[in-house]
Amino acid sequence: MTPYEEAARYLVRHGLRLATAESCTAGLIAARVADVPGCGQGLRCAVVAYAPEIKENVLRVPHETIRRHGLTSEAVSLAMAHGVLDMTDANLAIANTGTADGRADDGTPAGTQCFAWVFRCGPGKTVEFAETRRFSGERNEVREAAAEFALARIAHYHAQCQRALEAR
Repeated sequence: MTPYEEAARYLVRHGLRLATAESCTAGLIAARVADVPGCGQGLRCAVVAYAPEIKENVLRVPHETIRRHGLTSEAVSLAMAHGVLDMTDANLAIANTGTADGRADDGTPAGTQCFAWVFRCGPGKTVEFAETRRFSGERNEVREAAAEFALARIAHYHAQCQRALEAR
């Protein structure tokens, strides 16, 4: 079973409804879930927010967050995840932002990706996680690796989310 199939089946098995807010991966995270037959119930929507204006106007990422932390930052990915979660009935949002090729205007090295996983745990309650990784390879190799990584971490963070809920 591929990592994509494992992640897609995990979503269904655990009643997770995924919404993505994707910049660098441009919808690949959601597409990989959709590639797995029978996993449609685990996918709610995908927002491709490549441009900063879309991050701000559609996902409601505060301009100040972008200005203070830069587009390639965990703060922006978390804001993107919260934005897509707020517009859906999903109980898991995954977001990523980064640079696949070339150095970004702010000096961020090529291949740098910032991710967020935000779980909705009840009315007004969320548990959030963020990571930054750097992948090597050509542009589309970085994008594919980022999508695979984002999905591969679902089970890990879902387990942490469950432990956090039990500790409350």
